[in-house]
Amino acid sequence: MTKEFEISKEVELPATPEQVWEAIATGPGLASWLFPHSVDPGVGGKLRLEVAGYTEESTITGWDPPRRLTVESPPGEDGTLMAFEYLIEGRDGGSTVLKFVHSGHLGEGWGDEYVIMTGHGWDQYLHSLSEYLTHFPGRHAVYVLAEGPKEQTEVWPAFAAALGLSEMPAPGDTVRLPNGAQGVVDYTVEPAFYGFFLGVRTEDGLYRFQGKPDSVDIAHHLFGADVDQKESERYWREWITGVYA
Repeated sequence: MTKEFEISKEVELPATPEQVWEAIATGPGLASWLFPHSVDPGVGGKLRLEVAGYTEESTITGWDPPRRLTVESPPGEDGTLMAFEYLIEGRDGGSTVLKFVHSGHLGEGWGDEYVIMTGHGWDQYLHSLSEYLTHFPGRHAVYVLAEGPKEQTEVWPAFAAALGLSEMPAPGDTVRLPNGAQGVVDYTVEPAFYGFFLGVRTEDGLYRFQGKPDSVDIAHHLFGADVDQKESERYWREWITGVYA
């Protein structure tokens, strides 16, 4: 038996409805704050998540630019289903309110913890959307992914030591990254049993470090003119591997 759920978020963005639409409904826009996708526009079109050889396809069920986008995953054999709705409302002064709903049917074994954990995840992603539209409007990022070694026991202490941190910095603090870039902390989640999160904004990118119970994943959005994706992924993969060597 499946269980219905709904996660609702609302965020005010410093952008026009057209700019928000471009960020949520095009491949280059989505890669600049979420994940790489390809998008076949229009009702019935496909939205394909494409990350590290993994592909997941959903169907566009509502397409009304720049006001409303709805997407639905194929139903599972057990009745599970995921649906996403973006409602865009323009405001005076050039800002926009985005109302986001992630709903559907969960399979057996999932309870309220799914809504809590996934809700926190959407808080992080929607913050990245705001950072993108605030600091990099009209630009498109190269998505850089690097996964750290698994089955680590001292995830946060080793990561913090590698960055020269004694504790989780606060938003607004300045930090220097291993590649020499200096940035401002824009989002954090304090270390806990389920992991941690550190977001850093530099003049050319949104750097994201997602701590898990036994590893760290790196997912950056880099806006520099000459970013080499493969070389950047190699650099960060070697760095995070060295942290836990």
